[in-house]
Amino acid sequence: MDARTLVAYGIEPEYTDIWGREHATSEPVARAILRSLGVGEPDANRARLEEWSRPLDPALVVRDNDDSITLRLPAGRSGESIKLEIRWETGEMEHHPYFLPELTTTGSVTLVDSENITRSFIAKRIPLPALRLGYHDLRIYAVRQPQLEILGEAKFIVCPRRAMAFDQRIAGVALSLYGLRSARNWGCGDFTDLRAAIDAFAPAGAAFIALNPLHAIANRQPYNTSPYLPQCSLYRNFIYLDPEKVGNLEMPDSLRTEIEKLRGSEFVEYEAVARLKLAALQALFPAFLDEGGSPEFDRYVAREGSHLHDFAVYCALDQKIHRDNPNLWLWTDWPEPYRDPRSPEVARFAQEHSREVLFYEFLQWHIDRQLADVQAYARDKGMSIGLYHDLALATDRFGSDLWANRPFYAAGCRVGAPPDDFSPKGQDWAFPPPSREAHRRDGYRLFAQSIRNNARHGGALRIDHVMRFFRLYWIPDQMEAADGAYVRDYAEDLLGVLALESARGKFIVIGEDLGTVTGEVRHALAQAGLLSYRVLWFERNPDGSFRKPEEYPAQAAASSTTHDLPTLAGFFASRDIHARRAAGLIEEAEYQRQLAARREEIERLEQALKDAGFAGDPIGFLLSTPSAVAVVNQEDLTGETEQQNLPGSTWQHPNWRRKMKVSVEDLAPLAERFRAAVARSGRARP
Repeated sequence: MDARTLVAYGIEPEYTDIWGREHATSEPVARAILRSLGVGEPDANRARLEEWSRPLDPALVVRDNDDSITLRLPAGRSGESIKLEIRWETGEMEHHPYFLPELTTTGSVTLVDSENITRSFIAKRIPLPALRLGYHDLRIYAVRQPQLEILGEAKFIVCPRRAMAFDQRIAGVALSLYGLRSARNWGCGDFTDLRAAIDAFAPAGAAFIALNPLHAIANRQPYNTSPYLPQCSLYRNFIYLDPEKVGNLEMPDSLRTEIEKLRGSEFVEYEAVARLKLAALQALFPAFLDEGGSPEFDRYVAREGSHLHDFAVYCALDQKIHRDNPNLWLWTDWPEPYRDPRSPEVARFAQEHSREVLFYEFLQWHIDRQLADVQAYARDKGMSIGLYHDLALATDRFGSDLWANRPFYAAGCRVGAPPDDFSPKGQDWAFPPPSREAHRRDGYRLFAQSIRNNARHGGALRIDHVMRFFRLYWIPDQMEAADGAYVRDYAEDLLGVLALESARGKFIVIGEDLGTVTGEVRHALAQAGLLSYRVLWFERNPDGSFRKPEEYPAQAAASSTTHDLPTLAGFFASRDIHARRAAGLIEEAEYQRQLAARREEIERLEQALKDAGFAGDPIGFLLSTPSAVAVVNQEDLTGETEQQNLPGSTWQHPNWRRKMKVSVEDLAPLAERFRAAVARSGRARP
């Protein structure tokens, strides 16, 4: 298949791997991806004809200083009069008449259709009035008697050119909320524990607390505990609630005993904690109803609309169906009528079980309230950012996202990554890619909602795998991870919507741009106001040596490590390599090769630290960089050698379950260590 045809449908004809080798997209891979895109017989000419036959794209995403849009129409209509109508999101209407011959022609094309008829089109520049940020509707009419004819209509989204500006140089601490220990939690860190962490680190000069994604997950071990594989990417995990702040909870001795056991467990026991909290919260719910509910709750439910309703119906269905048949764990195995969220059977279930549906909405409302209180508390304590949230790339294909919003995902392919040093056979992340056309037809409303919901009650949002805005690696079903290709998305549109949400929500944006990210992509991200994400281990020169602190970019968030990488202490002890060998992920020969390579890496890092004046002090080294944001992982303050996640493993390693070495009541020494490191590095406190 020729490159022109692939490009017409957003498929990249080739890509370059990390070793600099070119990989052409094969015919079988291309055809499988095209089927996933809904394309039968691909034809570049037909794709162009479809584009030119559409006067306007379904969504027009412009910047607030743009002065025009493009209208495509048959050349024979170039002498007509038109009217531009904008319905602002406030409901106000604005109209502007134009005479097409007086407007600038920006392009023209002549194409032959399937019946061998020649068709000519022109593109006209339509001037825009002064613009207002927001989500609006636009329509263009042909002025004909006796009535107007709609030529084209689109969702009209006006965005700032950049995400919220940020001109500070700050530092903060990253922690896994589930792993917080305390003398009062239920075996899993919660929002009250988070306040205690703020009490410790805010006086030490931390401008933020960076959190793991708080997405709702199934809380089932070992396969459904990753915060980066959410059941729902719009709503959050009730496991982080403090039940004792939801209502007047009775605490019998049996419950206290169970809580103390979970509190003392070595790792987070998701299923047991979730079971206890769910039972306690269900016991509190009747009192809420008996008191007549809450106008605040009603406003929350109305604001969230159908997305919250769908999630709550899914949760109630999942609970009911699994209770009736304990062998049914996945919605794809539910009785067929319940697999369709718009079926009459689902509507009837929601009506007959409205109390259960309301309960799951009640949980999300309390999560929203407790999180809002924590963010307000952080800001009152002097944190300039407060909470720094994380938005996952993936979604569980067996979760509510797929159940409720299936049209927004492409069937027949999975997302992954091509082969590299860490995964010689490539990576298969086993979740479906987004449908760019469905999102554009929707006016990016679902995308905007995901940004809005995840950034709410925070001053920063990290976007996992931000390259997704530009392209994703698609692997056709029945094929191996190495047999994939990159498919492009509407990056300018997505970055615009992200900038709009950032400006309105008043949060900065960090784009996780690790891996094979081109200079062009990094430039586009910088132009959109996103901070780059730089991790100590990956900041190397071509010869393998570590970059000097002054070589880090200013428009970036620099981090000591990530959840998928070794901690600082773990790096020097090669604990990640030992863990891979113990988990059976590598054979003896590869184990020895990696250990030898690590010894060289350690020498290079030690030399870089010494040369920069931070011998034996990688945290001070990181904090001394000019990067606007510096993120210190709590494991690196405690000297923890074990990382939160060992990529490639599930049951072989206690992923996403590791608790902090110290409790939140004993964070003072860590906070002092952080304060001293900031002072040593010369990084100014906010």
